[in-house]
Amino acid sequence: MTHATTSRSADITIRSAAPTFLVSDIAAAVDWYAANLGFEKTGSVPATPPYVYASIMLGPVEIMMLNLSGYVKPDLRARRPVGLWDVYVRVDGVGALYHTVEGKPFVQSPLTHRPYDDWEFEVRDPNGYVLVFGGAR
Repeated sequence: MTHATTSRSADITIRSAAPTFLVSDIAAAVDWYAANLGFEKTGSVPATPPYVYASIMLGPVEIMMLNLSGYVKPDLRARRPVGLWDVYVRVDGVGALYHTVEGKPFVQSPLTHRPYDDWEFEVRDPNGYVLVFGGAR
């Protein structure tokens, strides 16, 4: 397989990527992320609910949400039982973060040491999105 080479200007810097979640009630999703994981709303359209768009952040991690009335994310976990993630968040001090959510019903898998040497845990939000928090304990 041949890969095309593209030239890039020295003044181009790719800084980040943000996953975008479709949700039927953005305000409820924003509130859940704030209450359970410490995210903060950093922008929305319009400024007050009901939103058609919102952005939330936890440190440098951003998640964008788009409204789709009546949307229900398909549950595909049975098709890939070894894991199905929507976002992987790299964390320094993942063990300390885990202790802030340990025992809560949205924790899908506990803090576990993986063969590739990361410690990870998974949470599933009310809309069915799975976030993995991983890194050095």
